[in-house]
Amino acid sequence: MLDNTPYVIDLLGLDLYYGDIPVLTDINFKLSRSEFAYLVGFTGSGKTTFLRCLYGAQPVHRGKAFVTGVDLSKLKPSQLHKYRRKIGMVFQDFKLLPDLTGAQNLNFVLRATRYPRPKRKARIKEVMEWVGLEHKIGAYPPMMSGGEQQRLAIARAILNDPQLIIADEPTGNLDPFMTDEIMYLFSRLNKEMGTAILLATHDYRVLDKFPARVVKLEGGVLKNEN
Repeated sequence: MLDNTPYVIDLLGLDLYYGDIPVLTDINFKLSRSEFAYLVGFTGSGKTTFLRCLYGAQPVHRGKAFVTGVDLSKLKPSQLHKYRRKIGMVFQDFKLLPDLTGAQNLNFVLRATRYPRPKRKARIKEVMEWVGLEHKIGAYPPMMSGGEQQRLAIARAILNDPQLIIADEPTGNLDPFMTDEIMYLFSRLNKEMGTAILLATHDYRVLDKFPARVVKLEGGVLKNEN
C-alpha cells in the first residue's frame, strides 16, 4: 500500500496475457491524482484487458502495478471489495439491474461494498441529484433513455467517493447530444470533485470537444499521443 504516492495509477514494465498469449507488454503509465486521460486504440488493441487489470479482474503477469496505492500483483480475492470502493467503473452497456429501480441499483452496490447502512438513503439521494436523476429514483432502467441509464451508471460509480473512475467506451451507445451530456458530467466530476478519470473511447469528436491527455494502445504497447 502506497498512500503517499502522487499517482492514482503507477505501472512499470507491466505484461498482461490472455491465457498463454501476450496481449500487452512492457506497459509504463502514470496517472496523477485528479488527472483526466483518454485511452484510445483500435478494436482488439487490448483496451478492455488493460482496464480489467486496473479494476482487479485481470491478473498481472509481470511488472509492477499500483492503483490507488494498492499493489495489484498482491491483491487477494478477499480484498477486492475494499479495493473497489476506491474505484468507480462505467461501461458502454451500463450493466444495470433491470428489475431494480434506480435507487435499488445504487443500494445494491452500497450493500456489496459495505457502506454504512444508516447513511445509504441520503447518499443515494445525493448522487441521484448530482447526475440530474432525482425524478427517476423510483424508475426502472428499461423505462429510462440511454442517456439516463448512463447517468445512473455514473451515479453508481461515484457512490463511494472513488479516487479513480475507469470508463470503458461510456458514450459508445449514445447519440452526439447525449454523448456531450455524459462527457460534461465526467468533466464536472474531474474538475469539481478532483476525481481522476481514465476513459476509453473511439470517438475523436469527444477528444476535440473535451480535450485532455491522450494515450494510445497499439501493437501491444501504450504510447502518449499528446
